[in-house]
Amino acid sequence: MRTKLTVAAAALVLALALAACGEKKETVTPAASAPTQSLTLMLDWFPNADHVGIYQALAGGYFRQAGLNVHVQVPSDPAAPLKLVAAGKVDLAITYEPELLLARDQNLPVVSIAALVQQPLTSIVSLGSAHIHTPAQLEGKRVGDAGIAYQHAYLSTILAHAGVPAASVQEVNVGSDLLPAMLSRRVDATLGAYWNYEAIQLEQMGKHPNVIRMDQVGVPTYDELVVAVRASTLSAHADEIRRFVQALARGYQSVRRGPQAAVANLVRQNPGLDPKLQLASVHATLSSFFPANSSNPWGWQDQSQWNAYGEWMLSHHLISNPNAVVDASTNQVLAGQGV
Repeated sequence: MRTKLTVAAAALVLALALAACGEKKETVTPAASAPTQSLTLMLDWFPNADHVGIYQALAGGYFRQAGLNVHVQVPSDPAAPLKLVAAGKVDLAITYEPELLLARDQNLPVVSIAALVQQPLTSIVSLGSAHIHTPAQLEGKRVGDAGIAYQHAYLSTILAHAGVPAASVQEVNVGSDLLPAMLSRRVDATLGAYWNYEAIQLEQMGKHPNVIRMDQVGVPTYDELVVAVRASTLSAHADEIRRFVQALARGYQSVRRGPQAAVANLVRQNPGLDPKLQLASVHATLSSFFPANSSNPWGWQDQSQWNAYGEWMLSHHLISNPNAVVDASTNQVLAGQGV
């Protein structure tokens, strides 16, 4: 825990109203006399459309109104965020449900407190010219991935579900070069590209991609992006974390009301981003930022879904400790939920 996070907030004064239809609303605010508290938030990757609500919350002053000074960091190594959270070097991190379960299997004391993207983005993507529309058409093809164990398990699950012999598909480790590997014809398809990002890039390049979504072809659904915190941080500083999450919820609600303005804020704070790509990605992802059941608050995590995905990881020997799944996620800091 960073020392700047140690000052406890007192009585409730200012309102953090979550202005959205069907969303639970709650007043969670710092005392007027309480000093602003600093939090570090490390992203999972470079800033992009998935993070639009974070930058909207910064631009709209929602964190500041909650008595928080949030510092966003970009990881030099995508594997670093959870380790840094577990070590107390950063306060919160954006990560992936499978990565969080892997970390817990290695006894890292991390827990997910909110779902940022409520469904899988990872997909099998191919160029239109490859004519791969279904998993059955992967037979005899080369599929590139990043060499991650659970991506291999995804492919195995999908092929088995489609009745395709695994030996008939050549799996190629292309690292992070998913698009170049397809464009150069090194592979026929990739597993690991996002339907809301790389697929849109290909569409904007005129490549007419075909997309096969994981959760529609045999892989259990999961939350692609979640907010993670050290377990001891959550228990000792629940008020600060609760105010952070609800300010973040305001950011994503604001994105839903005005996607174009939100993307303008995202690009303004990250000038290297392509506005056209980011806007298309935000529009494609908008519904995935919110729970399917509108009676649940922003960030809601379905515990039965987490359990099912954890069981799948156990059955594929990706994790070995069933306790890694128990209490891996909590809704306690969401609007209308108890701390």
